[in-house]
Amino acid sequence: MIKKAEIQKIVSKYSEPTIGVLGSHSALEVMDGAKDENFKTIVVCQRGREVPYRRFSRLADEIIIVNKFQEMLSPKIQARLRDSSTIVVPHRALTAYLGYEGVENKFKVPLFGNRALFQAEERANKKNQYYLLQKSKIRFPRLFKDPRDIDRPVIVKVQEKKRKLERAFFNVSSYAEYKDKTETKIRQGLISRDALKTASIEEFVIGTYFNFNYFHTPISDEVDFLGIERRLQTNLHDFVSLPAKQQLEMNIELQNIEVGHTPASIRESLLEKVIDIGDKFVNTVRKEYAPGIIGPFSLQSVITRDLDIVVYDVSLRVPGNPILATTSPYTKYKYGETFGVGRRIAMEIRKAQQEGKLDQVLT
Repeated sequence: MIKKAEIQKIVSKYSEPTIGVLGSHSALEVMDGAKDENFKTIVVCQRGREVPYRRFSRLADEIIIVNKFQEMLSPKIQARLRDSSTIVVPHRALTAYLGYEGVENKFKVPLFGNRALFQAEERANKKNQYYLLQKSKIRFPRLFKDPRDIDRPVIVKVQEKKRKLERAFFNVSSYAEYKDKTETKIRQGLISRDALKTASIEEFVIGTYFNFNYFHTPISDEVDFLGIERRLQTNLHDFVSLPAKQQLEMNIELQNIEVGHTPASIRESLLEKVIDIGDKFVNTVRKEYAPGIIGPFSLQSVITRDLDIVVYDVSLRVPGNPILATTSPYTKYKYGETFGVGRRIAMEIRKAQQEGKLDQVLT
């Protein structure tokens, strides 16, 4: 792990920080928030994928083109970022393309966030999200270590064979159905037999899905609840809007590939529970992954008919949800303005800069 003292030495030479991001996932949201707080921005784009960043030209002050995202780890690109006084905001694509090893041990550019924490999202990690949820006493779906124990509807989450950023999701209700579907998907080349060894088998919780988005840093007074969104997935949406008879006739395998977001709000009487699980999760992570959560995180949840919240997935960095920037009433309740994750990050970096506490929010 890159030592904090090394990052502090780099930051000590910075003048006015520049907000940097890898050109994928939520880069537009990050840069838009940075602009709202009058920061300069820089984006690293893979050749052929720079069109959105050129089209929305207000957002990027500088675009660095590389042949492959992996080149962001090169000494040349890292030096260029440091020379621009860049603070990189991590998102899912950063860890996916650079790898945890690259982000933790090779990327000597200050990150807004706790770079030791990102691996906790991986279910194969010892102190993974299930561990953190259990320590927080937050309910999550029952896990089945052995598929032969399946005795109810479950969802199987397994790494896709070709698209490393995606997981294949499928539902089964018995071991026989599990065997049939996994063998079919292996034959189709969607998943590998090796990937099944580290797959998660979770109880399929019936309810309404919400992604609860929060923000915390060591210099924040409390955990901000930023808002809610829901995911739009293909080929699930809007296939499920077809009559059941037509769905059965088509016999299509659903893939649940995330393609967009839609806003949501929650009844006011449930807000106490939403705020409570965010607070408890932050307190646990502070103990298990010091200095804890720096920045945004998301608890992707189901609310059951008994009004219990069940968290089925955790994001420990910028979640891909630009919809919050224009639709969340919860930031307005606290700050008097509606804004999203990108601006909340920029606000915290600005506050840390003004108070001489940048070392507390960067690793």
